[in-house]
Amino acid sequence: MLAVSSGGGHWEELMLLRPALAAFDPEFASTNSELAQRDGVARFHLLPDANRDGPRQALRCFLASIRLVRRLRPDMVVTTGALPGLFCLITARLLGARTIWIDSIANSDQPSLSGQCARPFANHWFTQWQHLAGPRRRYDGALL
Repeated sequence: MLAVSSGGGHWEELMLLRPALAAFDPEFASTNSELAQRDGVARFHLLPDANRDGPRQALRCFLASIRLVRRLRPDMVVTTGALPGLFCLITARLLGARTIWIDSIANSDQPSLSGQCARPFANHWFTQWQHLAGPRRRYDGALL
């Protein structure tokens, strides 16, 4: 299993899932190696930080995500979001892995743009806001 997030709040949400993911012996990937060190994550892969406002950085992150997923060949990818998680999720799904998208709790008005893009590639798509649940968006509670 590969668990992916951007740094900051996305990482914090992923770390809240860590006990539940432990049974799957996950490897983690994010854009901030200092957070992995702080949280004692040994099996960690660094991805370039990216967002939609920086196309060159996004391309670097996309290519690095493809390389990572192709090298690891995870059976499952879980992500709490942002662009690096989206890139890993899409690549993994195209290679036949199961995929889970958990939209950030910060997105209370509507699903995130990355989350909207992830929907066709996610086997399971979760929102952390009950009022955002729908036919293709599942609510099972919030992480925070």
